Amino acid sequence: MTASRRVDADFLALPRHHLADAALSAAVASGASHADLRIHAITEELVQLRDGDLETAVVNREIGLAVRVIVDGTWGFASHAELTADVAAETARRAVRVATTLAPLNAERIELAPEPVYSDVSWVSDYGVDPFSVASTEKVAVLGDYSERLLAADGVDHVSAGLHAVKEQTFYADTFGSSITQQRVRVQPSLDAVAVDAAAGTFETMRTLAPPTARGWEYVAGDEVWDWSAELAQLPALLAEKAKAPSVIAGPTDLVIDPSNLWLTIHESIGHATEYDRAIGYEAAYAGTSFATPDKLGSMRYGSPVMNVTADRTVDYGLATVGFDDEGVRTQSWDLVRDGVFVGYQLDRVFAPRLGIARSNGCSYADSPHHVPIQRMANVSLQPGSDGLSTDDLIARVEDGIYIVGDKSWSIDMQRYNFQFTGQRFFRIRDGRLDGQLRDVAYQATTTDFWGSLEALGGPSTWRLGGAFNCGKAQPGQVAPVSHGCPSALFRAVNVLNTQAEAGR
Repeated sequence: MTASRRVDADFLALPRHHLADAALSAAVASGASHADLRIHAITEELVQLRDGDLETAVVNREIGLAVRVIVDGTWGFASHAELTADVAAETARRAVRVATTLAPLNAERIELAPEPVYSDVSWVSDYGVDPFSVASTEKVAVLGDYSERLLAADGVDHVSAGLHAVKEQTFYADTFGSSITQQRVRVQPSLDAVAVDAAAGTFETMRTLAPPTARGWEYVAGDEVWDWSAELAQLPALLAEKAKAPSVIAGPTDLVIDPSNLWLTIHESIGHATEYDRAIGYEAAYAGTSFATPDKLGSMRYGSPVMNVTADRTVDYGLATVGFDDEGVRTQSWDLVRDGVFVGYQLDRVFAPRLGIARSNGCSYADSPHHVPIQRMANVSLQPGSDGLSTDDLIARVEDGIYIVGDKSWSIDMQRYNFQFTGQRFFRIRDGRLDGQLRDVAYQATTTDFWGSLEALGGPSTWRLGGAFNCGKAQPGQVAPVSHGCPSALFRAVNVLNTQAEAGR
């Protein structure tokens, strides 16, 4: 557990162990060979300003308990919003009835990978100031100040500013004997400046590069963690330049891609592609399968030899970082791609045995007490190069190319193979130096061609975490927070599209 943080007293005051005893004993008495209880509390706050005026200020709270059971090799699940021993026991019995009903439809018996027992342990994420200890009026004031600074600049016509803050608390207990209490906090500030050309009927936007992160209010207010003052001073000029920039000429182009853009390409083309449940067809109905099928494990060349990708649920300030997953597995770090070769999957306790792996790597998560835990993404990250190169060093290697900064729209096919990504800012590179902005840029490739074109990586000084709160998966749909770290990276001869031309304009 983080030394400076403790789980909130009100969550610790819940009758966690009493509820677990009631649920687990009722499940076993009803015929379950395995059972686990999860108490899950989520608090979310949304604050949104438009041109400095408050539009939204909402706090949502959800709490409940969930019970999973295995009966004759079949899962059963049930949940309830009321936290009493009688309800916990009846919820467990209901989960057993679900498993018994589903048993005739089950073609594969559930087998859980073994995991050590963790008795009465706690884990708390590393944040400075709990955002829910800060008054809403202060949050509105900070966002209002940022808005006013941008609106005061020439060429900025509109500003949207917002904050999404989440506190997630869980208690997990199972019939093996584990009992785990956890608390984590995350924040997502947003800031968009808009320039409108009324005569032409067009507009352009410029957004903060501040990624969502598993930090507290200290990330949003002041410049100690993120230099808001410097970014606010730069955005208007960048926006004005972007509005007047020439349109890109399509064709094969050398790209230097900043971590603020590349994280999303990693998420879609590596993170989702290396989810084992997706690779064997369990996720096909929602967002497709994966080209990275088990027959290619250990042999397929995912990218160039400088490409090394890890999955990590322990990295500092990662959105998917937690002490233990929702199946009581201690979280870990492991390889997905090593020296350009596909070597690993993301797994939970059910899918690890099916792949022939002895232990889950801790990838189970549910976004609500009323959703069953499923295999979810770790913080999937591209490791920096060993040569200590800076972003400027990578740019210096390019005679004629583009430096891409910030994420925006994207698309990818149902096998995580053919894709297209755009960005926030595009800078022309001439003779190894930046030479003004471009517009209407997208890059398109297949996953293996793109990562195969990776020539060089920035060193550790260029490595940054990006990420998202809302990675979607499953039916009924669930969302999960996840981060992706990467350095600046140099890619050769990637196909660049002109988005205006592609749209027929």
